[in-house]
Amino acid sequence: MRQQPPPYRRFAETLRKRIESEEWKPGERLPSRARLAEECGVTDAVVRRAQEWLIAEGVLTGRAGSGTYVAAWRDRVRVVRSPEREQAGQAPFYADMAALGKRGTSESRTDGMVPATPDIATRLGIAEGDYCVRTSYEYLADGKPVQLVTSWEPYSLTAGSLVILPETGPLAGAGVVRRMAEIGITVAEVEERPEAGHAHAEEANLLGIQTGTLVTRVRRTYYSDDGRAVETADIVMPASLCEIIYRFPVTR
Repeated sequence: MRQQPPPYRRFAETLRKRIESEEWKPGERLPSRARLAEECGVTDAVVRRAQEWLIAEGVLTGRAGSGTYVAAWRDRVRVVRSPEREQAGQAPFYADMAALGKRGTSESRTDGMVPATPDIATRLGIAEGDYCVRTSYEYLADGKPVQLVTSWEPYSLTAGSLVILPETGPLAGAGVVRRMAEIGITVAEVEERPEAGHAHAEEANLLGIQTGTLVTRVRRTYYSDDGRAVETADIVMPASLCEIIYRFPVTR
């Protein structure tokens, strides 16, 4: 027999349906927890956990000292990943936004000679503490943040070249594949590992969402034709704001 979801999950779905029917509109405050509990015959604890669940999913938003509100609607953007788009040079994000009639922009910050953490060292195949070039990106659609990326490249790979800083120089913003080609490295493969997670406080602040909101995390690593990792990145996209599409050619 299929196990029933816990009471708070069932009540969360009840609230979700009432919101979808526009009983409460975006920006509107929900009744108090005590009133909802009395009206629906559940405990305050069930209402609280149901609201926390919907806040994490981006359906509701909490305001300290004020109450719980229906989250303002934000269009979900489509992010397409495909082999062909890796050769385009510029990050595919801008083309994705243009296809949706939106203006794609980004803000970035690069830090040179940052010691590799144990995790980053493993992913790049270098020693812990070896220097890396770290670049943090915030991608925006019509001025609203929808994606965060933190990229790491081995410092020894690009040191002394014109492409050491991803967002400055003659190939600023050209992307990993194009920049590596400039220094004689052929990028032959990219590996991406998506998984579900929850936004921590710093991510939530940058993305304009609630802490704990469901996000998709993608661990991406580029490899050269000799199998060497040349860049690895952590990508964070709120599930309620981004839809990820993977497209692959079919060989006949």
